[in-house]
Amino acid sequence: MAEGKARVRALLERHGLAPHKDRGQNFLFDPERAAALADSAGVAPDETVIEVGTGLGILTRALAERAARVVTVEVDAGLVRVLRAESLLPEGVELVHADARDTDLPALAAPGAPVRVVANLPYSVATPLLRRLIDWRTRLRGWSVLIQKELAGRMSASPGDPGYGSFAVLHALTTDVRRGLDLAPGCFYPVPRVVSTFVHVTPREPAPDAAELRRVEHWLRAAFGQRRKTVVRALAGTLDVSADAVRAALSACDLSPTARAEDIAPALWPALSHELDELAGEADP
Repeated sequence: MAEGKARVRALLERHGLAPHKDRGQNFLFDPERAAALADSAGVAPDETVIEVGTGLGILTRALAERAARVVTVEVDAGLVRVLRAESLLPEGVELVHADARDTDLPALAAPGAPVRVVANLPYSVATPLLRRLIDWRTRLRGWSVLIQKELAGRMSASPGDPGYGSFAVLHALTTDVRRGLDLAPGCFYPVPRVVSTFVHVTPREPAPDAAELRRVEHWLRAAFGQRRKTVVRALAGTLDVSADAVRAALSACDLSPTARAEDIAPALWPALSHELDELAGEADP
């Protein structure tokens, strides 16, 4: 393990680079662990894999052995330079220098090709990118992401769990989430302060369409934004809807007027959001 860390450090130093703290750069250095991640991602031989966060290419190489095509996206210009100068990527792998948050990832695949996303995500960008993956779900077979263990818990939390919130509800309504391998901090250079978890996400059907999901998210964020308050107090205090209207919506869904957002199961949020939309619309002049 020490030898692997030394190789990564020497490679970076040879090109005048150091891990970028603000970008959360922690490089996986063990090929066996990279192979285990690629295997657990369930990559099929006919798939195009879009990888987010090339790093030094260790996971990219494992994915290229399993997929029909790999397109890997890296935002750091210094790492792009190292990858090209050292020929670290297998022939046929396409390296894209871009910010994944501003890139239509499924569009990087050929039209009609089955697409899977695999990513080692720094915590600072994980949440917005995971939200975009939900929007892309009809264009993807699935995605596997290596993220901070705490965020993995938020993705898969249930009512009553400390991490249960809007993020868990959105995933539950649209996907099946399975937590996979945990990687200890010592698997990376430099060593992070957190355990990482490889999470596997599969789109679920039927699911709310994009417009309905936005409406649900509108109410979710308001309700969970003041999670210590009842839904009545949270929504009536932040949105243009009366307390009586919120109580009526809760009643129509057989929910208690004293319910908090964290008490409401994901499956109930579309119906509750619909009732709230209707009642809020009636209150408009």
